[in-house]
Amino acid sequence: MSMLKGVIAAAATPLREDLSIDLDALVAHCRHLLGEGGCDGINLLGTTGEATSFSLDQRLAAMRAVASSGLSLSRFMVGTGAAALDDAVALTRAAKELGFAGALLLPPFYYKGIGADDLVAYVSAVVDRVGAEGLPLYLYHFPANSGVPYVPEAVRRLREAYPRTVLGLKDSSGDLDYSAGLARDLPGFAVFPSAEAAIGRAAELGFAGCISATANVTGPFAQAALTAPTAEARAAGLDRAVAIRAEIAKFPLVASVKEALVILSGRPGWRRLVPPLSVLSSDQSRRLAEALRQAIPAMAF
Repeated sequence: MSMLKGVIAAAATPLREDLSIDLDALVAHCRHLLGEGGCDGINLLGTTGEATSFSLDQRLAAMRAVASSGLSLSRFMVGTGAAALDDAVALTRAAKELGFAGALLLPPFYYKGIGADDLVAYVSAVVDRVGAEGLPLYLYHFPANSGVPYVPEAVRRLREAYPRTVLGLKDSSGDLDYSAGLARDLPGFAVFPSAEAAIGRAAELGFAGCISATANVTGPFAQAALTAPTAEARAAGLDRAVAIRAEIAKFPLVASVKEALVILSGRPGWRRLVPPLSVLSSDQSRRLAEALRQAIPAMAF
């Protein structure tokens, strides 16, 4: 059974001027998200964290920095997907050995026409090489980016083959029917949609929570939507979180999340992105700042 649940931020990754990962700032951001940032957990080195733009060594260094920070790894899921099987195995093995509560695995994302049999074979290869015992694995369904969906048949077969290892799935497709179907058909399987709006239907549809890029900003409101003591307060939190996400999502999401962090923290270094991603235009930045000033009363961390 999964221990990860609730509001999980797909953490942005702070960069130095040379575009290497700022490990100290990354740890500080994670600490903030798990404290005043209102999050139950963190998805480290996912899409929002620009994971596929970093080398194997860079990703391992980030994992080790967080693992040695004193933060509870029971609240962390870390992205371990890679185009090369050996890299995916190395990252997944590191997640297991360091003690992260989850390893989030993309499908093999270069070759297309990948079917259920191929997905089962790929994930099985990763699991068998790492060792299933003690490996908390989550599947990462993001077909718009990966080009390869985790089709329900493959998810079901993997869950049946590795019931103590394949614990859940992050669904970044935006298709609630897909998420709800998996939650319904696979008891005990933790399904995390990727937008705060899903929190409003989490109990109804059996979701474990949400893993959201915009929870870097919306965390306190998303947490209120999930746990506030009254229905009125939960509805108010949900409305605020959904409204903020809508403003951030008007622009390219990773750049927009980082620009929001610049606006809220006053630290321009948050703006840095690894090419080919590019920063928002000055007009986009201005519009986002105006929207956030209206949506968020306190404008600084």
